[in-house]
Amino acid sequence: MVDKKQNGEFPKGVAQPAVRALASIGVTRLEQLANHREAELVKLHGMGPKALAALKAALAEKGIGFADPEKDSQ
Repeated sequence: MVDKKQNGEFPKGVAQPAVRALASIGVTRLEQLANHREAELVKLHGMGPKALAALKAALAEKGIGFADPEKDSQ
């Protein structure tokens, strides 16, 4: 079970199912999302549009974003 304290790493609007989905791929801090493509996260069970939007906004506030899908094609 994911500790509620861990959700403090993610912005409001990211529900526990989304936090568990992120933990399942080793993401426990917001900054770690920069190593993952948005398309990858959308496929996670528990990751809904509200959580994804909240994560995207929080990343933008920090001046970072999801991994670039173009990197994979080079």
